[in-house]
Amino acid sequence: MSDNDDTREHQPQGNHGSRRLGRRLVQCMVVPLSGDVLPAGVRPHDAESLFQQLGNDPEIEERKRFTIPKAPADGTGGVPTTAEVAVLAMPPHRATALVRDPAVHIERDHHLHHASPSPRGMGVEGPLVNPGVQPKAAPVTAVSFRVTGGNGVPLPGATVVVMSPEGNFQSSTDPDGRTTLNLTIHDLTAITGVYVKPVSDYWEAYQDLPALSIAEENTVRLRPLSDTFPMIHERQVRGWGLAAMGLEQIPPNYRGRGTKVAIIDSGVATGHPDLNRRITSGIDLVHGEESGQWSVDTLGHGTHCAGMVAGDAGNALGILGIAPEAEVHVCKIFPGGRYSTIIEALKYCIAHQIDVVNLSMGSDEPSALVSNAIEQAREAGTACVVAAGNSTGRVQYPGRLPTVLTVAAIGKLGQYPVDSYHAQQVWGQPDEQGYFSAAFTCHGPEVDVCAPGVAILSSVPERGYAAWDGTSMATPHVAGLAALVLAHHPDFRDGHRERNARRVDRLFEIIRSSCTPLDLGDPGRTGAGIPHAGRALALEAPVRAVLTPELAQLREAMQNAGLLTATGTTVTSPLEEVRRMLQAAGLLPTT
Repeated sequence: MSDNDDTREHQPQGNHGSRRLGRRLVQCMVVPLSGDVLPAGVRPHDAESLFQQLGNDPEIEERKRFTIPKAPADGTGGVPTTAEVAVLAMPPHRATALVRDPAVHIERDHHLHHASPSPRGMGVEGPLVNPGVQPKAAPVTAVSFRVTGGNGVPLPGATVVVMSPEGNFQSSTDPDGRTTLNLTIHDLTAITGVYVKPVSDYWEAYQDLPALSIAEENTVRLRPLSDTFPMIHERQVRGWGLAAMGLEQIPPNYRGRGTKVAIIDSGVATGHPDLNRRITSGIDLVHGEESGQWSVDTLGHGTHCAGMVAGDAGNALGILGIAPEAEVHVCKIFPGGRYSTIIEALKYCIAHQIDVVNLSMGSDEPSALVSNAIEQAREAGTACVVAAGNSTGRVQYPGRLPTVLTVAAIGKLGQYPVDSYHAQQVWGQPDEQGYFSAAFTCHGPEVDVCAPGVAILSSVPERGYAAWDGTSMATPHVAGLAALVLAHHPDFRDGHRERNARRVDRLFEIIRSSCTPLDLGDPGRTGAGIPHAGRALALEAPVRAVLTPELAQLREAMQNAGLLTATGTTVTSPLEEVRRMLQAAGLLPTT
């Protein structure tokens, strides 16, 4: 059982008090099964007795009953009998308990919707609704919210999103932590969720099937990040992603000195304590090269990425990035970024001999000009690490290009509050370690690796911290590791010092080969797996896996056809072995 709704009449509009926002009841249809369809040994319920028992339960409300024809058990087409149906509203746990009763059939009493196409799943951004097939506009219903911290302090600037099949509605809280949303939804009980995202220093919150009041203020209390990260402003903190990638075990002097990383994004708030005096170069392609506003980040996105790559306050406080001594350059292209600004930013990177570019962005449409710019960067020795995208579908562009390293997102159970929207991002079955593919991540054969991208803690303007989701958050993990590899791996002190495409290709090969494979139900969501810092830095031996029977058969066939010579049969991952065999056969470019 999942969602359905309390269909009580709407209360009169107004704002006369406040109450805690909770989950509403789910509405279900319940039918006792007859003995002729039950397994042997299971006794049927008497309908009247069952419904009376359920109706006496204080947690369950009976809405109505009706009968439906039931086909004859013998299938002869005789006169059908009838089955009695009770429409009941109950807490989700009671519905789950009824599902376990083999003598009862229970199902959601779903809302009906007009045939409006929704090519994207419901998320914070909402569905793409075709207005031409929408019904008549609904009257406005005002719903008020107050967002506070755990101690009741108002939280200004928090984003409140009401989610429904008819569209999403959002607003930001005022200095008192209050906001009112004017909803144009025909049936408020069709609302699927309320999502609240604070500016900083608190966990986000999500309430599915919210029991919204229009007579009272709906209060949402957020948990402080300090509940999970004690004394976050008074000691140095590392997010869970660093441990997942083995970064906590590398020597403390491996800090990326001598490499250059570019963050092409929304700018970086260089006044943040974790980034102050560490980032001194950049370009603003939004307001003009001479504006100097690359150090202003109104969206916070670039600052969050920069903290993961290079954050370090230098005083054992705040966020510790992956390559804190890398030289970070900022290329501001958001708000309003276009392909043309990516090309301009890549020109800057080539001119300034940037080693690694973090591109936490994407689009559905390809571009020959952007492809050319990325290839120019590759030929100049600049490696582009690119997010796969967050639209749940195929990998976005430029992540589809074979000349970039494309990163999908994974999460890990236990790294976030269960009442946060992070908990909604679990796709498929988590593995034994609790890793799961993020529901939002784009996927496909273009994915090279995966990295932590759910509930990722990092810096946000002006001096705060926030835990965000996205392949945008996964990509800086890999970009930071790439900077460490270029600074400390022996290959780049010897044969691959020259800035060229071979250098970039070798870097990507090292990162892919370092990966720990993850079986999360679809290899297109994980690529070679999650990179491991110790192996990528040649501090540990590569992980070895036995060649699968299918790969062994493929290798034998290619050898018999003269496409391969006999080689070893231990590999880092099945996908990496296929890549190596195709390269050895001349079917893929070699590094």
